[in-house]
Formats: sequence, structure tokens, C-alpha cells
Amino acid sequence: MTGALQGSLMVDVAGTWLTSEDRHLLRQPEVGGLIIFARNIEHPRQVRELSASIRAVRPDLLLAVDQEGGRVQRLRQGFVRLPAMRAIADNPNAEVLAEHCGWIMATEVLAVGLDLSFAPVLDLDYQRSAVVGSRSFEGDPQRTALLAGAFIRGMNSAGMAATGKHFPGHGWAEADSHVAIPVDERSLEEIRANDLVPFARLSQQLAAVMPAHVIYPQVDSQPAGFSRRWLQDILRGELQFDGVIFSDDLSMAGAHVVGDAASRIEAALSAGCDMGLVCNDRAAAELALCAAQRLKITPSPRIARMRGQGFAGTEYRQDPRWLAAIGALKDAQLID
Repeated sequence: MTGALQGSLMVDVAGTWLTSEDRHLLRQPEVGGLIIFARNIEHPRQVRELSASIRAVRPDLLLAVDQEGGRVQRLRQGFVRLPAMRAIADNPNAEVLAEHCGWIMATEVLAVGLDLSFAPVLDLDYQRSAVVGSRSFEGDPQRTALLAGAFIRGMNSAGMAATGKHFPGHGWAEADSHVAIPVDERSLEEIRANDLVPFARLSQQLAAVMPAHVIYPQVDSQPAGFSRRWLQDILRGELQFDGVIFSDDLSMAGAHVVGDAASRIEAALSAGCDMGLVCNDRAAAELALCAAQRLKITPSPRIARMRGQGFAGTEYRQDPRWLAAIGALKDAQLID
């Protein structure tokens, strides 16, 4: 593995193997990471081979996936079908089960050569946002922080750094930022008393945070991921967070408020994001790459902290901890 600093752009590829065009893109020093989606995944061996082929081009790239559990679980065939986080919260032994889930998820993701899953979700479930819903642990901020903290302990003990999302909270805004520009009209005081609580309580356990493509007009006219007020004054200043800030996908509709892909990556990095994601749109990724090359932004040394610390290999299913964790989740009827 090289010790080179990663670039500030995270991209994706179209298939289950790399094309020559993919390899050319990944060789650009401004590209620092790659995220895989369901279309890139067949089974564990194939993902390991894809990871190895990416490392052969760029050993220093950060490799990511969304593997939250519930409906947001890209790795499926040959992997444990984890429950939605809300299903864990309803169990009397929720804290222990959350830690088991974090450890299982991280162990399986690391075992196929990936570094991290963008998890856990720290949004509160107000029964308003369909895009959040059961991805959230709870509507209560203190209990969300407790259970997310347990999930993070599990991730960390497997060797994976945790990413809390979607700062400062996507649970109140009803629109889905994948297809619209959500707005949360509440005051900063109300958000601070509720949605910010999990982020504040876990700010020292989180290695990374992903801001929401939501506009909070009483705080700033820009979505949180493009807002120095949210990222610098509140997240870095007030919450004393010193980890990585990943943008959410800059191809989502909620990001289009600031213009084309070049404008979006420039706005995200200027606001304080360490790495910008541009996914599901190769033309946009190339536009963002040109902007990143023009900006000549020095890559953040924080990004190196996100590398997976312990690849579990392929024999983890014989590990006593694995057997105990799976048994506990089965006993709780959270997995089959």
C-alpha cells in the first residue's frame, strides 16, 4: 500500500469489472475514492476481485459502499441480510444487538477488500421523511445516540471507521434529496435541541460525517453540504469535530441548487468538505475532475484515517464472535 494522500473526489464505475476508461479515470491523482453500488456486485468473490483490480491501479484509493442494513444494503448475495436500524431499536436488548450488527456489517465489508460503509444513519425518525424512515434508529435523540454509539463500537472493533449521516439531520424535511431539494424551516435552536444531539454526543467517536442536501433557511440559504456556517462554524467549531467531511452524492437533485458538477464540487470543497462524491453520472464526474484539477486543492490528510484497519479474510464465519453475534440476532428474530 502506498502512503500517498488521496485526492478529493470519489467516483464510481458502471459494471462488475473495470474498463480501460475506468482505469484512466482512477489514475487521476484528484480521484481519491471509489464507491460501489448494487450494479457492481454479484457475490463476495467477485467483489474481492473487483477490489483487487482497483487496488492494482491505485493502491491508495478509499473503497466505499452503502451497507446500512434494511433497504439500504448493496452487498446482498452471500452476505447477511441485516435488519433496518429501527427494527433493532424496538428490541429490549437493542444496545447489544446494535453492536453485533455494526461488527457483522464491518467484518463482511472489510472481508471483500472495501474500506468502509457510509454508516450509521443519525437522522431522527419524525415519521415525516420517507427517505429516512426505518433507516433511523429512533425519533428520540438520546436513544439514537446510544444505539448508534453501540453500532459504531461494533464497526470499530472490526477495524472500520464510522461515518455519521446526514448532518445536521434529514428526518424533518419531507422531500427526498435524491429527486428534490428538501427544506427544513425549523430554527437552529430547535435543530440543536434535537437533531444535532447524536452528532454532538458522538462527535469524538465518528471518523467522518456526511452532510445532508437539505436547506435550513433559518440558518443558511445553502444546503448543509455547501454551507460554511454548518460545516465550519457548527460542525467543526461548535461540535469540535475533527474527522473527514464527505459530501453526499453531488449528482443528487438536492445538490443541483448550486449549478453544474464543476460548480458543485467547487462549492462543496470550498465550504469544508474533504471529499466530494460524484456518482451515477460519468460526464458529471469528468466535469468535477476538471474542476478539481483546476482548483489544485491539497488533499486532506484526514482521509487516510478512513482506511480499513483489519481485513477479516474469508474465514470469519468460523470466528466465535461471529457465531455469537449471528445467534443473538437470530434469537431476536432480526435475521433469518
